[in-house]
Amino acid sequence: MTGAGAPGAAGIIKCLSKEPCFNIIAADADAGATGRYLVDDFVVIPRGNDPAFVTSILDLCRKKNIHVVLPLVTRELFPLASHRDEFDLAGAKVLVSPSESIEIANDKSRLYQFLEWRGIPVPEFRIVENPEQLNTACAELGYPQKTLTIKPSVSNGSRGFRIISEQVDRLDLLLNHKPGHSYTTLPELIAIMGVNKIPEMLVSEYLPGDEYSVDCLCKEGHATLVVPRRRVAMVNGISVKGEFVRHQEIIKYCTDIVRELRLHGNVGVQVKASATGAFRILEINPRVQGTISAALGAGINLPVLAIKSELGLPINEDERQVKWGTRFGRFWEEVYY
Repeated sequence: MTGAGAPGAAGIIKCLSKEPCFNIIAADADAGATGRYLVDDFVVIPRGNDPAFVTSILDLCRKKNIHVVLPLVTRELFPLASHRDEFDLAGAKVLVSPSESIEIANDKSRLYQFLEWRGIPVPEFRIVENPEQLNTACAELGYPQKTLTIKPSVSNGSRGFRIISEQVDRLDLLLNHKPGHSYTTLPELIAIMGVNKIPEMLVSEYLPGDEYSVDCLCKEGHATLVVPRRRVAMVNGISVKGEFVRHQEIIKYCTDIVRELRLHGNVGVQVKASATGAFRILEINPRVQGTISAALGAGINLPVLAIKSELGLPINEDERQVKWGTRFGRFWEEVYY
């Protein structure tokens, strides 16, 4: 398992540790990654954008007789997917989607276009590359009467995300909200951009309803299990309170997305309700999600199921039974070393 220092690494290690026949080797580019103190075997590896990354992981697979590589880091997905045949020859399965699918999923603009072309509903959107296009896009989408969102086509986490609105009380934001809120206005954005070159960005309608993080267990484009959880409370984009809801509309919607993108392994889909109540995609995480460990409380161990499926190991029917209605809260815990 790579990404041993990721926020969700401890929870995913907890999931993997539930299966007694698994031997977990954790890895990270940071020698002080927290996850190293939760497993018996830890290795330092190059970062995903390092030319030596793939060779290093392949060598580890041969040296340590690794059967499955489970990446948690977004930048590692494409290099690993591009060399799946080499890992197969080394006797290791890489739990990632095809490289073509990852390229689309990691580019929000391409993702929206791809799904729209295939008849899957997405938020109304425009793609912009400069302030003039941004002005035009906002006007076409109904600004300032309507609230919009903007985010880079390619980014990690919530970096670059803003809610564009003229309806927000700026004094209330100053006095009653913590620094780091996401609200801005179009004039503020234009002033920040100035004459600087900006990356391609996606401008879309704001979805005001409930938000769900959906964990999908996928097998070459077939969604074998889809588990929506409502995001009740979040801190820095990470769910700290939630509820598992058997929402058939969301399950069907995500099943269609998995099929069209031919996704594989553990995949996360973020959806949110529009003003009309219809659920629309926000983004896809084509990897295991950090909060996936919360599903343990609902009776399912999704990382273990993905590995068992990949290796052709038997899966009992009770391992696939979700205790719908389960609620959860999350907290921070220390590791001492």
